[in-house]
Amino acid sequence: MSDEICAMPATELVNRIKAKEISPTEVTEAVLNRMESLNPVLHAFCEPTQDLARSTAAEVSERIAHGDPVGPLAGVPISIKDLLAVKGVRTAMGSPIYRNFVPDEDDIVVERVKASGAVILGKTTVPEFGYSGAGHNPVSPTARNPWNTEMTPGGSSAGSGAAVASGIGPVALGTDGGGSVRIPAAHCGIYGFKPSMGRVPMYPGARDERFPGASSWESLAHIGPMTRTVADAALLMSVLAGPDPRDRYSLPAGDVDWSTALEGGIRGMRVAFSPDWGYMSVDPAVRAIAARACRVFEEDLGCTVEEAHPGWEDPFEAFWAVVVGDTDLAGMRALLDKYGADMSPNVVEILSRDWTAEDLTNARTVRKAVNNKMWRMMADYDLLITPTLAVPPFPLYTQGPEIIDGRMLPSTAWLGFTLPINLTGQPAASVPAGFTAEGLPVGLQIIGRHLADADVLRASAAFESAAPWASHWPNLV
Repeated sequence: MSDEICAMPATELVNRIKAKEISPTEVTEAVLNRMESLNPVLHAFCEPTQDLARSTAAEVSERIAHGDPVGPLAGVPISIKDLLAVKGVRTAMGSPIYRNFVPDEDDIVVERVKASGAVILGKTTVPEFGYSGAGHNPVSPTARNPWNTEMTPGGSSAGSGAAVASGIGPVALGTDGGGSVRIPAAHCGIYGFKPSMGRVPMYPGARDERFPGASSWESLAHIGPMTRTVADAALLMSVLAGPDPRDRYSLPAGDVDWSTALEGGIRGMRVAFSPDWGYMSVDPAVRAIAARACRVFEEDLGCTVEEAHPGWEDPFEAFWAVVVGDTDLAGMRALLDKYGADMSPNVVEILSRDWTAEDLTNARTVRKAVNNKMWRMMADYDLLITPTLAVPPFPLYTQGPEIIDGRMLPSTAWLGFTLPINLTGQPAASVPAGFTAEGLPVGLQIIGRHLADADVLRASAAFESAAPWASHWPNLV
């Protein structure tokens, strides 16, 4: 029964717990046993919270036994990315600067999942401050990919991806400032949804000026669910979404009914397919898998599909200038002086550059151009689909491959499909699209129009129905 419980999606767990077929305590013990077995291999969790999980499960079980009302996630195990604050739980953010930091308040989303009755399993491993698409940091063991433990699970929601993919809980919270929900979703063969900017409020996270390193992504950061099924993501969004005065980017509620967002199909939708964006190269296996997935939209789902490209220039340098512009650079450089020798070299390099005012203002101009080209393109299409990433999972302890399809590129070029969608703030998801000959997962990115979260979820659910993935599990035990 333990393995069966660990394979259940959250929607099934909710129904079976409410029907008293299984108890939150039984579910929690099954998942914690799996954590005990697999976390020493995967290092998905940098800070497990077994005692908190057991006490929450016991409390929810008691409420159900007494017939008291419970929340929509009652008894569902959930993992929290270590860039999000959980009151009283160490939140190192992958950095020696905050190695012993224990927050005195919850992030908004943590407040909400606690109120919903979810059972927090622990904090999941991240690269330092989320400044990487891979999964290693200076203060905790490196997160590993469940499909091949010599490969990265992606980042920065590295441990969240590894946990869900391996069955250590059905759902996790990730943050996404440049792809950090979609990257590990693609590399780990699960579903990752980045809602529209402001759909899920964030605080303290990237909104709190007291923590210079953690507050680097204010105009880019999204919080989103990482799950095994699209229905689980919609369920989690029903808890996470909605405004909060602590986040000035937060959107009003009411324009998306998360309970019905998956219904209706996508027949007749106009879909643009971009297999590459000109300035980047794509691994041939990824390109072929994405093309096959694209045909599902046309042949099985009734969409009109055309190859089209947004047409912007490579915004990579502008993207990092926006990150730096969101940062308390003076405060961060003071911390670099004290801790820099122990920090991740890529973080030190980015923050130590001789950034000028022109760099930061030029980045805003590039961002406007990306937004304008995108809305003009999306005026003709309901959805834009691309490979999520340019490459399959690659070996640990690197920032990415420097040669893609025979072309020498910067080691971060493989992120070219995800970064621009944080500049625009649109909703986007990564759905599992297939596997390479080596058995490594590949994701397909589904991008919607501005604020069209329901379209992305509905398209994801339609693709899931036509090309299901949830029955595929890594061979770990």
